[in-house]
Amino acid sequence: MYPVDVVLLTKNSEEVLERCLTSVYQNIPVGQLIVVDGGSVDGTLGVLRRFDEKFHNVKVITDRGTRATARQKGIENVETEWFMFVDSDVVLCRDWYRKAQRYVDKDVGAVWGIEVWSTIRKRATLKMFLWVTRKIFELRGGTHDTLLRTKLVKDIKIPADLHVFEDAYIKDWINKKGYRCVPCYDPYCIHFRPETVWTLKGSLSIIADAVRCGSSSLIGKLILAYGFYAVYSMYQLLSNRKNEA
Repeated sequence: MYPVDVVLLTKNSEEVLERCLTSVYQNIPVGQLIVVDGGSVDGTLGVLRRFDEKFHNVKVITDRGTRATARQKGIENVETEWFMFVDSDVVLCRDWYRKAQRYVDKDVGAVWGIEVWSTIRKRATLKMFLWVTRKIFELRGGTHDTLLRTKLVKDIKIPADLHVFEDAYIKDWINKKGYRCVPCYDPYCIHFRPETVWTLKGSLSIIADAVRCGSSSLIGKLILAYGFYAVYSMYQLLSNRKNEA
């Protein structure tokens, strides 16, 4: 397997980061781990130092801007033919890279593994979640666990104000060059969403960010999907309160 660089955005990611990086190194032939850190003040940098001591290929870059500026810096440091975006709060499935290779073709510019929220337990909920999440990717893309053809984005200039929907900009950029972005159910990642999501304020904040940063046409297409996410978040919040009572 040819090595691929992995671009990871972090900021105070200590809670899940070790599990995330363990899954990356177990399932991806990592060339270099390019970490773009937003100014972590917890134990994030200590975790990164331990992995660098073991693998000797961790490169940490500081960026206190938006997700757009962080992803831009990550792309600019990629040196391999293909690279990955991996979120710092996900755990990759077994054989992620090997499974992704099945979807690589001459007209494929990106392969996206679906995300599954770690709190989902019921089969019916999972089935609906997977359907909705894949539809969202088809509209706006995603970067939780995504393999990209480097040459297609080396010339990209992501608008710096895109703290949300920078993934949509990347997907559109690849599509405009005549390449496909392929979503798949396997490989996948388990996404450990922060506890702030399971609050009314957190749910509304996600939707507000999407509305503020997205085009009206894109938001119109995504409103039902985000509505499903909000309903699920509130269900999870009520379940947590019930368990605590």
